[in-house]
Amino acid sequence: MKSSNIYVWSIAAVAALGGLLFGYDWVVIGGAKPFYETNFGLTSPSAQGWAMSCALVGCLVGAMVSGMLSEWLGRKPGLLVAAMMFLISSIGTALSHTFSAFVVWRICGGLAIGLASSLSPLYIAEISPAKIRGRLVCLNELTIVIGILLAQVTNLLIAEYRGGELSWNVAYGWRWMFGATSVPAFVFFLGMLFVPESPRWLALRGRNDEARKTLETIGGKDNASFVLAEIAESAHASRGDTELKELIGTKLRKVLLLGVGLAVLQQWCGINVIFNYAHDIFNAAGYGLSAIFVNIVVTGVVMLLFTFLAIATVDRNGRRILMLSGCIGLSVIYIALGFFFHIHSHGAHMLSLVVAAIACYAMTLAPVTWVVLSEIFPGHVRGTAMAIATASLWAACFVLTYTFPLLEAWLGTAGTFWVYAAVCVIGFLGVKRWLPETKGRTLEEIEGFWI
Repeated sequence: MKSSNIYVWSIAAVAALGGLLFGYDWVVIGGAKPFYETNFGLTSPSAQGWAMSCALVGCLVGAMVSGMLSEWLGRKPGLLVAAMMFLISSIGTALSHTFSAFVVWRICGGLAIGLASSLSPLYIAEISPAKIRGRLVCLNELTIVIGILLAQVTNLLIAEYRGGELSWNVAYGWRWMFGATSVPAFVFFLGMLFVPESPRWLALRGRNDEARKTLETIGGKDNASFVLAEIAESAHASRGDTELKELIGTKLRKVLLLGVGLAVLQQWCGINVIFNYAHDIFNAAGYGLSAIFVNIVVTGVVMLLFTFLAIATVDRNGRRILMLSGCIGLSVIYIALGFFFHIHSHGAHMLSLVVAAIACYAMTLAPVTWVVLSEIFPGHVRGTAMAIATASLWAACFVLTYTFPLLEAWLGTAGTFWVYAAVCVIGFLGVKRWLPETKGRTLEEIEGFWI
């Protein structure tokens, strides 16, 4: 049993490299921004904004096609495509000599992010035994956070490589920041060549011998027989409609709406504005420039530490209680933050509240949302449903990022955080009403709840 646990953790770790590349590629542009803008002569706000956000177009497309790709070719080939796109796009971005080429390669990188953000947690859930599935899927969130920190450290080291020489960074430094992604991307590609295909995907396509072999390696012969019997029963229960038609039908519409709602909640809870607009938020809290950069590093370290706590608790405490705790915890913190912004209070207590919000998010909504999304959908529509939910998440991310400056100008920083507090309260009520507990259940048992 010990060797099988090592095996499944190894498989999950390889698939979770997609999360590491997701985190790295998403954040690396922040450190490269002042240098590539000078290199390409980007002076207008529209050009600067397009350079920063163009990858999101790829994220949306990648998430939407991930379902079709994973259902048609399999989970493993889909992740191999993502790894190859990470590799090619990182090199292409680094070698871009025109702004148009830069945008094209950033969109390609976004496609890779969209694919990986959907397929990595889905694949991990489908190869995981029920009792440790939460921890294994949380591993993907952990690697995302590690990727974010890795990007921050890499940017800093490259920017300071020649004593912070501006001309070198404008000509070459930013290229190395993007090009460095190719190293973990190559490792990800090689690793995916040696992992098995999802046994559930194989079984749903009648390839039971291949599925049994993987399931026996993961959990033994009895477990393999049990899981294959459950898969066969769930496949028999499906109506045979097309996946999209069945998802919007009466039976599964509820679970699809739940998945989309949870994906949107993870973004609209507001925590990502702290990362995207950290400078503005800490500046409004009264911090100087050097202190702002220190605070940003602090938030990244806190995110990493509390993700470990999520891994330790998700299978013991359950998904539902963590999601509820995250919603109510963030709403209370945001109300307090809004109050102190409203009275123009400055000081260490502002940093403490921001850190508390990130800690709360890191051990609840950030990883647990991915766990729930990877396990609530029935197997025969899981790829398509996961793609819809992930695309909704990226669309919500765009709305959140785009509207923060508008909300801040209209309501002030205090009012904006109170809006996010209200969203979290609504999320709490929705989770309490519609999300069942899924810890310890096989994916087929969860499927039976809906069907």
